[in-house]
This record gives sequence, structure tokens and C-alpha cells, in this order.
Amino acid sequence: MKRSQFLLVLASLGSFGGSFFLKTTFSNTSKPKIITDTSRYKEIRNHLWSNNDQIKHFPNEIPTDAKGVRIAYSPEFSQGGSFFQIKLKQPPKKIEKLLSQYRNSAKHKYIGGDTNNHINQPNGVPTTFFYTSDSPAESFPATYEILVLNAEDKGRSGFKWNHGDSYGVAINSSTSEIIYWVEKW
Repeated sequence: MKRSQFLLVLASLGSFGGSFFLKTTFSNTSKPKIITDTSRYKEIRNHLWSNNDQIKHFPNEIPTDAKGVRIAYSPEFSQGGSFFQIKLKQPPKKIEKLLSQYRNSAKHKYIGGDTNNHINQPNGVPTTFFYTSDSPAESFPATYEILVLNAEDKGRSGFKWNHGDSYGVAINSSTSEIIYWVEKW
């Protein structure tokens, strides 16, 4: 192989490799990664979520009697928001006790739906999507009671809810499930 051919091949490989690197870099950063590994729950709860007041209602660790545990965590990304959810199946008596506790402290209450449905109701606030669902559906079925413990509008005048956060629980008494959630945008 002549020197000029070798340099041409080397330049082509460099160009291809460089474009692959750039494509990989930008494609990995153009969409947030959602962490679903339940073994990372404590790390996310105790270290990765930046505002401890928003997650103080989350369990400190996954309860030993919990079944069907699922988590979904998306860290803050560029101008986008972040969210954290954990879904647990608990004994019915425990769920009823939690439902009573959170109903009493909820500032807003919804039956089923998702954040888009909730914010568009009279005096509605943003909530969350069903990220920990067993199906691709992002809306909570009507069997879930969504209880908002707090929602804070950090938008500016004329851009209500452009930025903010909300957190709470979604409880399905018929399946003994509770979902602890927090959203920031």
C-alpha cells in the first residue's frame, strides 16, 4: 500500500470514528436515561435527589414485606426536569393506614389520570405520569387515588407552572399498591 493510500484510509477511519463518537455522545445526551434498578433505591433517595424535603415521605429503604417493587428515576437533564417514583405492593392493612394518613395531609386529590389531566382541572396542579406502570400506559387507572402533598409553582408571570415541583403518593387500595412520587421541571 502506498503512503498516500495509507493516509487516505487512516483519514477515512478517523473521520468515521470521530463521527461515530460524536453521534454516540450526542445521542446519549439528547434523552435522559431512566434508572429502574431497585438495588439503587437507597443511593437515589439518599444521595442523588437534591431536595430531601420533597422525598421525606418516601420510605428510607424498601420495606422487607414489599412485593412487586419498581422504581423509575430520571436525573435532571439540561433544561428538562427530573422525576423519581417507587411502586410497592404492601399488606392491605398497611395500605389503608397510609391512605388515611396521606388523605389527611394532601393539598390536592385526584382519581386516576396524569399530570396533564390534573393541571387542566379547576385549581389543578401538575402531578406525575405512571412511570412505574407494568404496562406502557402513562396514566393512572381510575383505581388510583393521587394525593398531592405539595406543589410549588416556580414559573414567572404569564408562564404559570413553567418551572416547579410537586410530590405525593398514588394509592390503589384494590391491589394494595402505593406509589411514592416526586417531579421537578
